[in-house]
Amino acid sequence: MNTRWISLASIFGGTSVIAGAFAAHALKDHASPEALEWMKTGAFYQLTHALALFCWALWREHPDHLQKKDSSSSFPGYGFSIGMVIFSGTLYAMALGAPRWLGAITPVGGSLLIASWFTIAAQTRARFGKSAPDRLLRASNPTSGEAE
Repeated sequence: MNTRWISLASIFGGTSVIAGAFAAHALKDHASPEALEWMKTGAFYQLTHALALFCWALWREHPDHLQKKDSSSSFPGYGFSIGMVIFSGTLYAMALGAPRWLGAITPVGGSLLIASWFTIAAQTRARFGKSAPDRLLRASNPTSGEAE
């Protein structure tokens, strides 16, 4: 199993908790409500996409996926990772006093997060066909479909 993506997802998850705790405890009396909201949003999106990265890394290890890797198969990992850094990073920076023009860069990170989700959808459809959910469930539970 390739542990690079799982390790990175774990680091992103842990740092999102740190960012949320920092906003809730260290910044609550020193930052504006807007800055606190930026921190909360950044931490929420970082944690959400750290979990997505973790799940995607596990999904990549599915036997059907391993047989059919192509050049775009790593895009969701890079997209989620870079997207989190840009999206959450710019929000954190603005909350800590960086210039507000950084907010113009934030959507670039969001676009990478969205593109990663759509890439997973397209990869799933391409690899498993229309019945992707059914095939994935049957592959993970060989007794499914039998009479109970």
